Amino acid sequence: MRTTASYELFPDAPSERAMARARYLVREGRVADAEKAYRDLLAAHPDLKPGWAECFELLRGQGRGDDALRLAEAARAQFGDSAFSLALKGAALTDLERYREALATLEQAVEFDPDLGLVWHELGYAAYRLGDPNRALLALDRAFALEPHTETLRLRGRILRDAGRYQAAEVAYEGAAQAAEHREQRVAAEREIAATRRYAFYAPRRPDGLTPAERWFAETGTVVLASDDATAVPDDASLAVAFVDLARDSGWRFGQIVALGPTLPVWRTLADALGAPLVTRTEFDPAACPLVVAQRPQPADPAWSTLTSAVAEHATGLVFVLEHVPEPAGGGGADVIGVLADAAGRRPRGVNVPHALSAAQHPAGRLAGRRLVRE
Repeated sequence: MRTTASYELFPDAPSERAMARARYLVREGRVADAEKAYRDLLAAHPDLKPGWAECFELLRGQGRGDDALRLAEAARAQFGDSAFSLALKGAALTDLERYREALATLEQAVEFDPDLGLVWHELGYAAYRLGDPNRALLALDRAFALEPHTETLRLRGRILRDAGRYQAAEVAYEGAAQAAEHREQRVAAEREIAATRRYAFYAPRRPDGLTPAERWFAETGTVVLASDDATAVPDDASLAVAFVDLARDSGWRFGQIVALGPTLPVWRTLADALGAPLVTRTEFDPAACPLVVAQRPQPADPAWSTLTSAVAEHATGLVFVLEHVPEPAGGGGADVIGVLADAAGRRPRGVNVPHALSAAQHPAGRLAGRRLVRE
């Protein structure tokens, strides 16, 4: 949970102006330039706490835990043993998975200033990562009482959701959306609300009790056809048949089948079964309720990003891939996946069309609001 720089640490108009360029570079994705701008800023204004916090956050967001810890130690040299500098150090130790050291450091920070919300938030995060959700929630309650903040509510929602308390988690995320000061914060909170509703689809099971396919749907809203353990590895033909069954049960009728990548025999079979012409990507028509098909997502292919974005933008048709390698974030543009595979290939999985049908109809899924019948 990236939160340190989200807290307002005594901001004023001059400090806001001083940090404007570094913040602009961050928003533009120019990370190296932003880091240099922050370090130049700190050299010129070493007492500017928001500058320290935001530079720390920049390093933290890149997974550079060791660099973040060194920056925290530099802040400690500047400000001494204070709640602020110890909060940075504790946060860095948490990201380095040195949880007990992090908790000890953050407890020391509390002794210096028990009224700094940032310290309590980071203490709550460290306790959560250590596996103590009760202590984490108590610390977050204290943080929120001191400084009501959307990031604290998002972390609270994450802890509650991991515990299978989906209704309470949704309330926390809704509060985060309402408290958001920036569009990015509101969008992130709304994304978590949708994911929580999808997780609740599997209640009373907790997230750690779901299968990979179920968790993939909960996290991304993407339907997975092969979701059950089985002795056989699903082949392209069986996945195509499962998709046809799903389409018929759902009442989907496509105006064209648009094949990306190599031409596979299974696409002709799919087109014949669905009664739609098989066309190339140059004939893609977003108004025709297209079914875009591919063997695997190819994010580096401009045609993939162009067509999948067009399908989502027009909210018409869908994208089906035979297999997908799970990634940390996002569904890669696919709306329906045949089977989740790993680096070694497909694992034995059984096709579960009834589950896929229920997932496809979920009001918080990727297909909610799509037009899936040709005019």
